[in-house]
Amino acid sequence: MRTEHTHRISAATFVGALLLAAASVAGAQLSTKQALDRRSLSDVHWQPHGSHVAVVVTEAPRGTGRLRHIWLADATDGSARQFTNSAKSEWSPRWSPDGRTLAFLSDRGDRAEIWLVSMDGGEAMPLTTSANLHARVSQFAWSPNGRQIAILARDVPDSATAERRKEKDDARVVDVDDPWSRVWIADVASKRITPLAQTPPRSWDVDQIAWSPDGSRLAMVATQHPETDLAYTQRIYTAAVNGSGSLTEVAAPKGPFGDIDVSPDGRLTWVGARVDGPTPHDLYSVSLSGGSARNLTATSLDRPIRSYEFLHDGSALALIEDGFTSRLVHIAADGRITSGPTLALHPTAFDENDGGDLAYVGEKTTVAPELWIARKGQAAVQVTHVNDEWRSIALVEPRIIHWKGPDGLDIEGALLVPTSRTGNERLRTIVLVHGGPAGAWSDAFESWGQLLATRGYAVLYPNPRGSTGYGQKFLEANRGDWGGKDFKDIMAGVDEVIRMGIADPNRLGIGGWSYGGYMSEWAITQTDRFKAAISGAGLSDLATEFGTETGPTYDEWYYGLPYEKPEGFAKSSPLTYITHAHTPTLILQGEADVTDPIGQSTALYRALKHYGVPAELVLYPREGHGLQEEKHLLDRLDRVVEWYQRWIK
Repeated sequence: MRTEHTHRISAATFVGALLLAAASVAGAQLSTKQALDRRSLSDVHWQPHGSHVAVVVTEAPRGTGRLRHIWLADATDGSARQFTNSAKSEWSPRWSPDGRTLAFLSDRGDRAEIWLVSMDGGEAMPLTTSANLHARVSQFAWSPNGRQIAILARDVPDSATAERRKEKDDARVVDVDDPWSRVWIADVASKRITPLAQTPPRSWDVDQIAWSPDGSRLAMVATQHPETDLAYTQRIYTAAVNGSGSLTEVAAPKGPFGDIDVSPDGRLTWVGARVDGPTPHDLYSVSLSGGSARNLTATSLDRPIRSYEFLHDGSALALIEDGFTSRLVHIAADGRITSGPTLALHPTAFDENDGGDLAYVGEKTTVAPELWIARKGQAAVQVTHVNDEWRSIALVEPRIIHWKGPDGLDIEGALLVPTSRTGNERLRTIVLVHGGPAGAWSDAFESWGQLLATRGYAVLYPNPRGSTGYGQKFLEANRGDWGGKDFKDIMAGVDEVIRMGIADPNRLGIGGWSYGGYMSEWAITQTDRFKAAISGAGLSDLATEFGTETGPTYDEWYYGLPYEKPEGFAKSSPLTYITHAHTPTLILQGEADVTDPIGQSTALYRALKHYGVPAELVLYPREGHGLQEEKHLLDRLDRVVEWYQRWIK
């Protein structure tokens, strides 16, 4: 099982999509249809030498997915408008160094291509087409002088292969016939595109790219062993953009890493694991010519860095996760940490220009995301209004509570108490567990809980040991112990809400997605305290999960290899104890999920049915680990509410 960088209460691994639910001021119950109508914002970029800010706005799900469009905000007058308006999607806006051209990706054709639009006026025009690049673009970067664009693109089938596939002659050799990404260089003026002279062989896979400040070299993350079952084979290389020669290995980080960049003074940086896993945590730096890498934040910041950008003075502004909040900090070249700007809302994406003006996406549970701009020395001003309809909707504000785990460890959680509660009434209470386990809830909107709160439930969001945002030691505390003390942390939180006089001990439920689904499955084999459980994309047998999932190295960090240490996998698998289960369980699963494959859910369902435990298995065709289609999203929310209503009287 793997996880995204963060699991906000809007659940990137909880459901892979940002959903909304709330109660109206008049007190009416929110419908699940309303719960989907929310836009999200991301990918914020200031115009160099200008006053505009580009931001991606993702629409509410319609049909089989969500459209994305680029908006432009003007810092001079605080206005904002939708800038791209095609029937398809546009994303990844990137300004040319002179600020006169905006490049972006769009699927207006049959695949993602780079488009360019001049800020002097005129229509957007494609830079890449099937005529000059027979590949699907995933990432690109302007050269420092603006004359070239480096392109990361994944091979697409040639015409002969495509024709064979139409005839169903499509046998594929795993790890041999898989398409890999390579690097290309586009001349912006002529639109001529050529492979990077030192691009890795076709058997390699390239993941990220970044230019050196003088434009002579390109840094890239690549591996010559892209097979999905090999752990952390990626390395960081550099190559001369012009001329011949081989790749030069600059760094070989231990464990997972990402977000490579090059500072204005030529230092190669990335966010890497503090030890060897399980997730990226600290900011590392090394000379572009190689040498010993330095962990800049090892002693100064024990919180995970989610993103960062370099400022003109060579320092970095970083977004860090800190419990239920996120905040900005400055990281000096020597690793010293100073506080960033104080913001009323939690930032989720940001950019600062050379003049010290900050643009950021801000939100919290009771405030929908919007773009805000804080000119240097001035208060922040909201510049987009894409979610204005939610100003009139009352949401339940989370209470942050603390309790002790089984060994005295301090555990934090958020609690939703419905406004409809009267006096000392004890409530039906649902525990929702985040994905990961290296994830965390934060002060942002989550649809399951708000839907339940408007129907009179209390909802507990625990961040047990193993969660991010509480330091590396806390993160590692459930290594090889899923279902151990992390489960006891959760149950201690349930006891705390009972002690507070809020939860009814006889009317409890549990639910979650991914690791949250696993913990729901684990709970029903360990206790009968819950009257209903919901498992979304869970794990019932850790050994078979390891053998069938894509990218098992995440689970390997926690348990090793099942071929060598099967006892740990068995000890933490819900199916090992399935004869103890009695709790009615709803199982939700995407049929195309390769992160937590369908067999995990079908095995659980078969076992529960065999022992006479009330259970339902709902399969969503075409869906992966996070549901995308509108009808499926609506169906899931309806079923979540109905299941708890049915079994928790």
